Amino acid sequence: MCLILIAHGAHSDFPLVIAANRDEYYQRPTARAAFWQDLPHILAGRDLECMGTWLGVTRAGRFAALTNFRDPRERKSDAPSRGQLVSDFLASDQEPREYLGDVAIEAPRYNGFNLLAGDIDGVFYLSSRTGSVQQLSPGIHGLSNHLLDTPWPKVELGKRRLQAALEGEFGAEALLNLLHDREPAAESELPDTGIGAEMERVLSPALIVSPKYGTRASTAVIFGVDGSVSFAERTILPGGNIGPTVSLHFSLER
Repeated sequence: MCLILIAHGAHSDFPLVIAANRDEYYQRPTARAAFWQDLPHILAGRDLECMGTWLGVTRAGRFAALTNFRDPRERKSDAPSRGQLVSDFLASDQEPREYLGDVAIEAPRYNGFNLLAGDIDGVFYLSSRTGSVQQLSPGIHGLSNHLLDTPWPKVELGKRRLQAALEGEFGAEALLNLLHDREPAAESELPDTGIGAEMERVLSPALIVSPKYGTRASTAVIFGVDGSVSFAERTILPGGNIGPTVSLHFSLER
């Protein structure tokens, strides 16, 4: 996943709101979002290659999501799948800060990652590049393939659009739509992560389209103060075509 926008404590009725895009190679097999048969309290899409996930929630209100940290110079060919870091948190009852602290110890085994974990009471963040766990301050945050709130163009644009959505009549559909910007960033605004200017440009929009790699899914999650959860995942097909949307609603089981 390459873009996560999160509003924590920024709306009186919705204490936690997430809008996120997952970017991946089209050939990697994936299951659409559903409650898992083997772990029925987890709601998430699933990577069928390594059986982890990039974003998910539980019936008890736990949430976790992951992005890769882009640095091709430090890529390990034998590293374990980072998606297991998300599913392991969702499957456990360990406190988020404690869990991320344990992950920080094991982080050197993995390729670079950013991991968010928490619930409506608090969201915590770990980057494998820093090794330190921090609690998100109330407000709107954005995460792509660098550190939290690094001002990449799609992160800054996404945060502004999420703020605008929160100020109006919003729902899952509005959150999904704000993730679909396809306009590349200006050349002067492109980051330099070691992949060359042309690929930086291809990867700069919120919704990525290229021959072999692109945005595969957009996800919106809204936690209400009344204990309700709205979860929507929209499939993005090769070429950037919009596919079906899975919409699920449930009440938290405390």
